Amino acid sequence: MSVIPPSLQLTAGGTLYDRIGPAALADLVTRFYGLVAENPDLAPIFPADLTETAEKQLAFLTGFLGGPPLYHERYGHPRLRARHLPHAITPTRGGAWLACMQAALQATPSISQADAQELYAALARVAAHMVNTPEPGQIEPTA
Repeated sequence: MSVIPPSLQLTAGGTLYDRIGPAALADLVTRFYGLVAENPDLAPIFPADLTETAEKQLAFLTGFLGGPPLYHERYGHPRLRARHLPHAITPTRGGAWLACMQAALQATPSISQADAQELYAALARVAAHMVNTPEPGQIEPTA
């Protein structure tokens, strides 16, 4: 049983995973990591070989979008924020990550515009949550 985030709508076409399909999702992840590897803000915090990273992302997105819980089965609970804490994720890097995802979505013609918008909106919330470091020279707000 997979858990569908409340932001992803179950429609007559099924979950977002059902609507996008595994092949298009794999194409999206491949395009996305091609862009990440070339991005000067992101490349420094990713390994040179993105094969395993892409596999984990595909497994995560599969479950996140309502498909089989591959990430949970292979790696346990995603604990996204905790797993990303060792990396300095600034607002600039969060924005760069989203820009790469937006470009990859636009370059994946088998994903409809409506499904791409829904996925982007959900991932924008995730990306904002992953920011864990202020920009260099910026003071972190106190609570």
